[in-house]
Amino acid sequence: MAHEEKKLKLYSNWGSSCSFRIRIALNLKGLEYQYIPVNLLKGEQFTPEFQKLNPIGYVPVLVDDEIIVSDSLAIFMYLEEKYPQHPLLPSDLQKKAINFQAANIVCSSIQPLQNLAVLKYIEEKVSPDEKIPWVKFHIEKGFEALEKLLKGHAGRYATGDEVFMADLFLAPQIYVGIKRFDVDMVVFLITLIKYLHVFRFASMHKRFLQRVQLEG
Repeated sequence: MAHEEKKLKLYSNWGSSCSFRIRIALNLKGLEYQYIPVNLLKGEQFTPEFQKLNPIGYVPVLVDDEIIVSDSLAIFMYLEEKYPQHPLLPSDLQKKAINFQAANIVCSSIQPLQNLAVLKYIEEKVSPDEKIPWVKFHIEKGFEALEKLLKGHAGRYATGDEVFMADLFLAPQIYVGIKRFDVDMVVFLITLIKYLHVFRFASMHKRFLQRVQLEG
């Protein structure tokens, strides 16, 4: 019973690319965790209970015993330090810097501009017809930068021949770009090819792509 109580808890949403990154990290590190679904469409992120965990009302949130960490980048860095098994950052300083930069482009220059709150604001204040063009512009701008950044550094995966931080941030964003926003990712050959390799890698790790709709 004590073991169960101390088990990691992840407040997540099946369609959130930010949550997706952390599920990948947890699964690659072999960490058992309790998945707690947060239905964003029903507004469960705005309940008093959830906002005690994350006042800004975003997923994911990780609870590790008495430690609460929100924001996917912060959670990733916490997991990497607290649970060093299966490192997701390379030891080489240059490769590590490239991983930081690639992850930051995704989590600061692409994903925030496509989240529900921003799209709802555009729909209400500008026009519903402007939502998808807005998202496509920012996804394409971000991936143009990623292509330039990763050129000369990529191997089988984004920054070499092992799955690292950059892959965890890139793969969910490419998935969302294609599936949700119908972005033509074929023009971004470096990142698309690495995405395909990551998903082949995923087929060998049954829980890697844990995207089952648990919200009901």
